[in-house]
Amino acid sequence: MSKTAYLVLSNGTVFEGRRIGADADRIGELVFTTGMEGYIETLTDPSYYGQIVTQSFPLIGNYGIIEEDFEGRSALFGYVCREVSDTPSNFRSQYTVDEYLCRQGIPGIVGVDTRQIVRITREEGVMNAMICGQVPGDLSAIRNYTVKDAVKSVTCASPETYPAEGETKRRVTLIDYGLKRNIVRSLQRRGCEVRVVPASTSAEAILAGDPDGIMLSNGPGDPKENVAAIAELRKLIGKKPVFGICLGHQLTALALGGDTTKLKYGHRGGNQPVCELGTGRTWITSQNHGYAVLADSLRGIGEESFVNANDGSCEGMRYPGLNCMTVQFHPEACSGPKDTVFLFDRFMEMMKNSDKR
Repeated sequence: MSKTAYLVLSNGTVFEGRRIGADADRIGELVFTTGMEGYIETLTDPSYYGQIVTQSFPLIGNYGIIEEDFEGRSALFGYVCREVSDTPSNFRSQYTVDEYLCRQGIPGIVGVDTRQIVRITREEGVMNAMICGQVPGDLSAIRNYTVKDAVKSVTCASPETYPAEGETKRRVTLIDYGLKRNIVRSLQRRGCEVRVVPASTSAEAILAGDPDGIMLSNGPGDPKENVAAIAELRKLIGKKPVFGICLGHQLTALALGGDTTKLKYGHRGGNQPVCELGTGRTWITSQNHGYAVLADSLRGIGEESFVNANDGSCEGMRYPGLNCMTVQFHPEACSGPKDTVFLFDRFMEMMKNSDKR
């Protein structure tokens, strides 16, 4: 029989449930994701570093855990679900969500009212929380927690090169701020040899490799924390075609003198509508971020290309004079199911056009 566990919010609200995963207490930033599926990708997305993730969909784990579908190393600090299946039905399933959490040392809690947790987060904004075996009398440790050294904690330790599928058409350097593996695969499928480098790699070292283009990955945490990475990007942008995703989008804006802001509760899930300003078309996207670029701070430097259809926040920027484009959402993540993968083709075209200069 599962042990009793508690989810304690920094505002003092307590939810009682049952433990799953590691038998440990953990504090993190409480967020929620709205996807009806894709929990494997959520569990293995490095962008969740430092966070306790609530699944708004009530049943998780019904198709088990499939290691082939992992997006990266698990980085989340806790997992909150209404119900988790212990009898997955899927011929590809290797083991259960509970076993995965145990292997990764991640505490989880089930049997709680996730609808109420999401409602609180939407109304009051992102807050800290703790998964624990006993409710603490003093909540100061929970309230004082902040996510720190996020990118440093999830980036790769050394460079690694991935071959193109078929003929090698382009060589791309991908800076790993906490990348999802499907970014690499999306480039490989288009004939790109991909060299993944740590977030601390200098601009000089990247340019010395003479890549055809530079890709900036997703990643966790407050973009403004990455002072050194922003300084290196400032030296790179304009030298080679650049395509940034999620954190890469935010870091590019900061490198070019723009600003970012923390959203009330962020965008997380595979059903986020985004409007493309140039065409008026709406795309369904996958997202996982708590910060947004302030497009007005980049007037005269770049052009806003996508906006969120729900709250109007910036979802993409173009910097035509610098041969650079960035998006806040994940074009590799198969939301609609593949609505925005064309952005990788645009990146290929950017590199092709760069040859003519």
